[in-house]
Amino acid sequence: MDYNSFDPSRLLDKGVAGQLSGTHVAPQPAPAGDSVDPAYRAKATEAAVKFESFFIGHMLHQMRDGTRALASDDAPKDRINDDMLDMADNLVADQLAGKRAFGVADAILRQLLPPQQAVTATNVSSSQNFTKPLNPQQ
Repeated sequence: MDYNSFDPSRLLDKGVAGQLSGTHVAPQPAPAGDSVDPAYRAKATEAAVKFESFFIGHMLHQMRDGTRALASDDAPKDRINDDMLDMADNLVADQLAGKRAFGVADAILRQLLPPQQAVTATNVSSSQNFTKPLNPQQ
């Protein structure tokens, strides 16, 4: 098996990347006046969180490969626990994606779902102590 290239089908075959390993994706409450179908919103949210999980898992895998490549020649080259490390990376990625730690799922949902009311933008800016919008054109 070639360990130098990342093959996502290898993760899907093991059933790790295709599921969120029990991580529950909390449904987001629909804002008042929302016209989006709740089933579509749930499917889009689940897909976005799964993509974020895959993205984070891939990033962790690449970081681990880079660490191995930069390791000194004296470092052991055992690949005995690689499958367990890949599974652990994917579980960490699932947990981070479930908490939307990187914001990838939120960015995807902003593109898939219609924009929410201006009240939400006001609440976000007040929670971050902004006195005026960063982009005055909005």
